[in-house]
Amino acid sequence: MGALVIRGIRNFNLENRAEREISKMKPSVAPRHPSTNSLLREQISLYPEVKGEIARKDNKLLSLLKDVYVDSKDPVPSLQVQAAETCQEPKEFRLPKDHHLDMINTKSIPKGKISITEALSLLNNHKLFPETWTAEKIAQEYQLEQKDVNSLLKYFATFEVEIFPPEDTKAIQSK
Repeated sequence: MGALVIRGIRNFNLENRAEREISKMKPSVAPRHPSTNSLLREQISLYPEVKGEIARKDNKLLSLLKDVYVDSKDPVPSLQVQAAETCQEPKEFRLPKDHHLDMINTKSIPKGKISITEALSLLNNHKLFPETWTAEKIAQEYQLEQKDVNSLLKYFATFEVEIFPPEDTKAIQSK
């Protein structure tokens, strides 16, 4: 019942409203800059035949335009593209070392990568025993590339806390 009422209101006086919209003035062209206006007037005064060419309709071009036929097809669905991207070679994994340090349960680590706890432990081992934990041994042990291990040992260091004894005997004692 409600659809009948809405349809009646929507179609009320439809022809008159359509006629009013059609007879409205069309939007005018945006005003030109004064310098452009003077240049256009100058060009039209030099070449008056251009004004007629602008207003004239070319029947040959209009007939060619009517012959244009556009045939479009839907693009390939993105699901097929995503399915193709997800088909990758299986990566090689290794088991993490020193399980007791992990906060989260890491089941396996890709070869060529290490976990945070492994990075901290290998940096600490290298710092404490540099002659036994060399870059070559670390690369072999954790299955890393030699250049990556060299960069890791060069640019990263573990955090170290040093507590200095008070030099003054009047220093405040910690509670």
